[in-house]
Amino acid sequence: MFAASSNQRRVLVTGGGTFLGNTIASALLGEGAEVTLLVRPGAEERIGVLADHVRWAVADVWDVAALRGRARNHGCVINTVGSLIADPVQGLSHHRLNFVSARNVINMCVSDGVPHVILLSSARAPWLDGQYLHAKREAEHYVQRVGVNASIIRAPLVYERGRSRPLFFEFMSLFGRLPPFAWLGFARIAPIPVDVLARAVARIALEPRRDKTIYYAADLRRKNTRDELRLGRISLPDQPVIPQVKSPLLEDEAPFGWTPPRV
Repeated sequence: MFAASSNQRRVLVTGGGTFLGNTIASALLGEGAEVTLLVRPGAEERIGVLADHVRWAVADVWDVAALRGRARNHGCVINTVGSLIADPVQGLSHHRLNFVSARNVINMCVSDGVPHVILLSSARAPWLDGQYLHAKREAEHYVQRVGVNASIIRAPLVYERGRSRPLFFEFMSLFGRLPPFAWLGFARIAPIPVDVLARAVARIALEPRRDKTIYYAADLRRKNTRDELRLGRISLPDQPVIPQVKSPLLEDEAPFGWTPPRV
């Protein structure tokens, strides 16, 4: 089991300005956390209304010097950076996108004395690229080698409720947890709503004690109430808490986290 630190409710989230990073930040605010977002250069406007509720800083996770000191005095860092899509021609391999970024964030946590890091990893599924999964496992092994207390989230794909998606994944979400599909292991890989993932990650970050290292879909669902599983809404606090200045908007380059500049 892992004990909580005195600054446990201060949480830094990498991948600010992305769908996943922003949703997790919103869930943390709903749990009463003090949130800092790390945003890639040029993507400040992607924070949106969250800018009035969080602290944020601009830093490139592929630039080690830019990360120095960013996590100081935080009780937990949640790393959401990565991508399902690689572009080796442009130098954006799965290793660079999903391992190097995580390694840099983990080293930042070691240097800044952060007691707990959460890695957004992935459950193994036949529709995911093998190199993507290998890079995610490399990041898991790295955090275990350096000795940081880590929670690893082996999540399935996530989706936003009410948005259209391929029928296959609709079917998996509806029936993947039911026999006989669950007996075949589909319960771990059936896509889940992003709000379910976000609330679970926020609660894991803020738990005073944890008795697990690796979390799968069933663990994430158990961190949500029945109403949350059914309704799925994450609301921001009524009043802004930390006003910030915002900058011009840039579009996301990938559906999961962010990607480094093309080389």
